[in-house]
Amino acid sequence: MKMKQLLFRAVLLASLAALPAPVAAQAQDPAQWAGLHYRQVGPWRGGRVTAVAGVPSQPDTFYMGTTGGGVWKSTDSGNSWTNTSDGQIGVASMGAVAVADSNPNIVYAGSGSSKIRSNVSIGRGVWKSVDGAKTWAFMGLRDVGQISTIRINPANPDEVFVASTGNPFAYGKDRGVYRTRDGGKTWTKVLFINETLGAADLEMASDDPRTLYAAMWHGIRRPWTITSGSKDGGLYKSVDGGDTWTKLAGGLPTGLFGRANIGVSAAAPNRLYALIEAKPGAGLYRSEDRGLTWALVNGDGKLTTRPFYYTTLGVDPNNAEQVFVGNEDWFRSTDGGKTFKDEPTPHGDNHDVWINPKNSNLIVQANDGGANVSRDGGRTWTVQSNQPTAEIYQVAVDNQFPYRLYGAQQDNSTVILPSQPTGNGQAYMEGPGCETGPIIPKIDDPLMVWAGCKGQFSRLDLRTNRNEQQYWIGSESLYGADPKDLRFRFQRVAPLEVSPVEPNTVYYGSQHVHRSKDGGVNWEVISPDLTANPPEGRMASGDPITIDATGEEVYSTVYAIRESAVQPGVIWAGSNDGLIHVTRDGGKTWVNVTPKGLPPGGRVQNIDPGVRSAGTAYVAYHRYLLGDFSPHAYRTDDYGKTWVRITTGIAADEPVRVVREDPVRPGLLYAGTEFGMHVSFDRGAHWQSFQIDLPATPITDIRLAHGDLVLSTQGRGFYILDNIDVLRQLQGTTITAPQLLKPVTAVRVSPSADYGTDPGQGPEYRPPGAMIDYVLPAGTTAVSLSIVDASGTELRRFSSDSPAARAARGYRYRPVWQTKLDATPGMHRLIWDLRRGNDRGPLVPPGDYTVVMTAGSTTTRQPLTVVADPRVLASGVTNADLEAQYQHNLRVGKLAADTGAAATRLRAALKDTTDPAKLAALNRIAARLLTPPVRYSPPGLDTHVRYLASQTADFDGKIGNHPTERYAELRAAIDAIVKELDVALGPARG
Repeated sequence: MKMKQLLFRAVLLASLAALPAPVAAQAQDPAQWAGLHYRQVGPWRGGRVTAVAGVPSQPDTFYMGTTGGGVWKSTDSGNSWTNTSDGQIGVASMGAVAVADSNPNIVYAGSGSSKIRSNVSIGRGVWKSVDGAKTWAFMGLRDVGQISTIRINPANPDEVFVASTGNPFAYGKDRGVYRTRDGGKTWTKVLFINETLGAADLEMASDDPRTLYAAMWHGIRRPWTITSGSKDGGLYKSVDGGDTWTKLAGGLPTGLFGRANIGVSAAAPNRLYALIEAKPGAGLYRSEDRGLTWALVNGDGKLTTRPFYYTTLGVDPNNAEQVFVGNEDWFRSTDGGKTFKDEPTPHGDNHDVWINPKNSNLIVQANDGGANVSRDGGRTWTVQSNQPTAEIYQVAVDNQFPYRLYGAQQDNSTVILPSQPTGNGQAYMEGPGCETGPIIPKIDDPLMVWAGCKGQFSRLDLRTNRNEQQYWIGSESLYGADPKDLRFRFQRVAPLEVSPVEPNTVYYGSQHVHRSKDGGVNWEVISPDLTANPPEGRMASGDPITIDATGEEVYSTVYAIRESAVQPGVIWAGSNDGLIHVTRDGGKTWVNVTPKGLPPGGRVQNIDPGVRSAGTAYVAYHRYLLGDFSPHAYRTDDYGKTWVRITTGIAADEPVRVVREDPVRPGLLYAGTEFGMHVSFDRGAHWQSFQIDLPATPITDIRLAHGDLVLSTQGRGFYILDNIDVLRQLQGTTITAPQLLKPVTAVRVSPSADYGTDPGQGPEYRPPGAMIDYVLPAGTTAVSLSIVDASGTELRRFSSDSPAARAARGYRYRPVWQTKLDATPGMHRLIWDLRRGNDRGPLVPPGDYTVVMTAGSTTTRQPLTVVADPRVLASGVTNADLEAQYQHNLRVGKLAADTGAAATRLRAALKDTTDPAKLAALNRIAARLLTPPVRYSPPGLDTHVRYLASQTADFDGKIGNHPTERYAELRAAIDAIVKELDVALGPARG
């Protein structure tokens, strides 16, 4: 683990070299927490994918570029996917993936999805692999924004073209088409029209790599609208490898020209297809003369639904009559686009397709549910439950054991999933609400769950058969509505907050703060309009061609609501147009406390009330939808009268999404940004990376609960960093001496517990047991840890000289509890499985223990408390029962050891004895003690003892009368056997 994390950090730093360096040096040595590990807990189902590619010469190999999870590869036709970019590519959003036909080891990845939803993450350039995506190298173009397409010369892998739509939130000179002829070492911009037009697609003629076609598009997002189209957009052609370009006409739309996608096929090199958003004239166009003239072959509006987001076009390289179009649905034409038939895919919202030129039955297709492969031309597809790339909007946790995580997955459902296995085999379940959430459990009853769905409030009692009760505030339809005509302006991700002090009080946000005191049935407005409501935002989204009013761009709404747990009635509210308000009297009066000097607009992404003072709050502003990528995070200690910007140490173009305050250590803060995690030990005055082994991905939310750091991400689901107490116990900025940290209370989980699935095939769960953290300085050569009970008896010992643990066999997955200690400098974590003696010994009972660490000449002790699983106690088992079971298992263990020793002694004597009388006596003993090696032979005492040991070793509960009585019988029998052996052979020598 240690070496893997060091390698991770090294390659991550290398890939981030192109990003601006933090302005302040790290205050703490990260080696002090290097043994921590972010584990992905699901959901194990796919998220949005906007780029796919395959390898013609390797029919089982495919790639996908996700919108928040990096680059993935499958070598078994989509039956499994493996991330290839973690620790190497420092951004998560991918817009294009391409493989060189002449050398399948050469792969290019262009960052920044060009399907620009309002939550799209920015691109940061192009990466290249020359070993089939095992390793990646940065190839430049850092500032071109979103990359829509990469095309490689099929005969010359050093000639590559990149199409960029640009920064999705700002115009600029970096939009256009780029070319390299030295494998990415240098780039030339070969097509640039103006600062508003980017390249939405780029295609290369199948028979002439010098002939290129580009679709130039005016696309940009504002917080209140999506602009797609202009009069100067259009299709362009080059016949000299990109040196010069000509705008195509000859039947193409001449008015407003929006997003377009071009299709080519090796089966008919002179034919072109173009799927075009336009006004007038939207639809599928076809040219039979390489773009000189065009004809509209299908103007059905279903082909150009939400064109900024879809405009997906694919043409069969072996049959130019077969055309695929993707948007909300998936369409196939077999007559050159004249007619289309709706066909199923595993998920809607379709973004990309690749068809193998050597076999048209091999297809990989991308949509909002992930990537899926077909081997039969699209009739059937692989599943999407093998790619943990969910985009999660937020996270909440409850107070169960194990605790559950709650969040909403983009273009899917809300999810509820356990932090540890629950024994029912269920990795997650769907909750109330919908893809946007939020979803939050009732604080005193986690079986009651509150939820939101684009302004619609609902609640679900999980004890019912999904009887989700709908209490929609205002009862107005939001889709397609002009915000200025709405009574209540609810944004698509309208904020929901449960009071931390009143279990039945819930808050919801439109332009007002709404409150319910009866669990969401009845509502009242407790605030005035808390937004700036500038005139430019009072419009239905979508211009100048296609209206797209899904609530995503409803502007001037409350976007964050939080109530103080320190002082009830202190409620903070932030809007998505830049304002912060606070009330100190439960909503009777509100004060505008927006930081002075902050530019207008911007979104108050998250507010975190102080955990020690009601006057303290932390705010993360998200301004990149206005083209401002600088980090904005602020702290107040006087109810918003004054604010301090707290972003020193975070890169100059790394937006902050969330800041949370540690509830235990004063001054300790955590920040989630567009690219990862940061930590501060001085209330935000300075930050440093807290990435460890977390993949590069946008952090959408953070919760601190149960001693853990819990994250939601935009592209990799949920993560948990177990037991962050190491940060709370730091004693200095560097490691100067061995340190044994005080362990947190360990929960004793039944030995027969469900451990989940292999982390490579599902959520990663922590092996149960006691987490023991220790820190070693440089120069340490050996270290040992001992567990001692209250009587001073050593129960288990681990050392740097111990043999490494081996994976156990079995029909169920079983984690490996490490037994060999790491003695290298830095922080390390050992999870003791709570077993005495070895990994097969009995679990120790609840109680107080001591951990003793010896490193060099230093010996340190720390107390450790072990408690029973609350689920076991709730079932009626007591701590006294567990103690009695432990003592019984110790006695049976001693019996088993004595039995084994006697059997070993007897077998050796039988092998060596030649005296007939003595041999006869030994055989009489063997007939009772040993089970014959023939299967299903009558059991000897050795089998009966093993059977008894197995009866009580793998559950938690009372010891019944039969095991106790049987132990007495077998103890007497084995004692008698030992005496007989002593008579026959003489006393055993210890």
